[in-house]
Amino acid sequence: MKLGISIFILLFLPLVLLAKADDGFVRTKGQQLILNGTPFYANGFNAYWLMYFASDPSQKPKVSSAFQQAVDHGLSIGRTWAFNDGGYSPLQYSPGQYNEKMFQGLDFVVAEARKYGMKLILSLVNNYESMGGKKQYVEWARSQGQAISSEDEFFTNPVVKGFYKNHIKSILTRVNSITGVAYKDDPTIMAWELMNEVRCPSDPSGNTIQAWIKEMASYLKSIDGKHLLEAGLEGFYGQSKYQWNPNFQVGTDFIANNQIPEIDFATVHSYPDQWLSGSSYENQLSFLNTWLNDHIQDAQNILHKPVLFAEFGKSIKYSGADQRDQLFNAVYSAVYSSARGGGAAIGGMFWQLLVEGMDSFRDGYEVVLSESPSTANLITQESRRLIHIRRMYAKLRNIEKWKRAKEMKKAQWEASRGGNNSPGN
Repeated sequence: MKLGISIFILLFLPLVLLAKADDGFVRTKGQQLILNGTPFYANGFNAYWLMYFASDPSQKPKVSSAFQQAVDHGLSIGRTWAFNDGGYSPLQYSPGQYNEKMFQGLDFVVAEARKYGMKLILSLVNNYESMGGKKQYVEWARSQGQAISSEDEFFTNPVVKGFYKNHIKSILTRVNSITGVAYKDDPTIMAWELMNEVRCPSDPSGNTIQAWIKEMASYLKSIDGKHLLEAGLEGFYGQSKYQWNPNFQVGTDFIANNQIPEIDFATVHSYPDQWLSGSSYENQLSFLNTWLNDHIQDAQNILHKPVLFAEFGKSIKYSGADQRDQLFNAVYSAVYSSARGGGAAIGGMFWQLLVEGMDSFRDGYEVVLSESPSTANLITQESRRLIHIRRMYAKLRNIEKWKRAKEMKKAQWEASRGGNNSPGN
């Protein structure tokens, strides 16, 4: 009877804990993410505003509420900004000069994520002007006498690259004022992202971005070898597969950029309503399905790395929630279909999660879970399906552990029995 109880505990107790993200570091093994020895598939969300709200005592409860609502819907990965360069309420006033109040806000975000069992992806700079981005870095360099003609020199100017490397170091070595743990040592953080939607349209060959990712990935890994790293790509292909893109080129190459050894997993964004704004909704949905499947296959067969659909959404400003639900269902179906077969797709992260009382942050893509029951149900269903896959892997792993332990015990018993029957005994 005791043996039966032990087996039950061994097999099923860990499954209860899988509804929340575990405490260990997320690793990679081939085309899968691994957490505490088993494949990690997880549903997620974007909430770029977390640090900003966490820095204001009157708004902090919204951060906690976001994590609570996320957990209630089975979500276990959140992606947010670890930057705000210059401008209003910055994290970084000027190169190397930081706003401690904002940093403490980011500390709170990481500490709350840990409290709620959430994993985080922290993005380190923006491609766009919003919250500073590469434009602010270039302006800082110009103010120090650098002759820079284009924002794209963010990727090549040595002074600008020095500013950015300093920011990487400042974030990674930050000791959380709440937990006392350095960011580079905190398993709450699943991964770093080099740039949100990295683009360099002035060099469609992709050489500029390729060199920049190589340099910055190597630098980041020299400081932090524990965390995963992704580039922040939207998934646009280089010239060899240009025809798979929407009708524009941004100087990135999904294949070549993600083949850089320090990049641990690939990312893809999906906004067919923006990219194909002149097309019918049916054409947009058809493009999306092809986009999803092509990237899953390329991650699996060429990159041999996991792929995360790190942003997707559809604005409800010009269409009903039913079309948004169809898009969510398309992404979730592609992810689940891949995941249940042990494939490269590890999850999807919708843009963006808001909580009640954030009307000024609405952009048409927002999901307020309490206001959107049909979308919330889709999110919860996907979370449960991915958690179920994790449970199955955990169960198999524990069965294998039990089998190995049983075989070892049997071998030990037979060895001791043989010793008792040896001559002279």
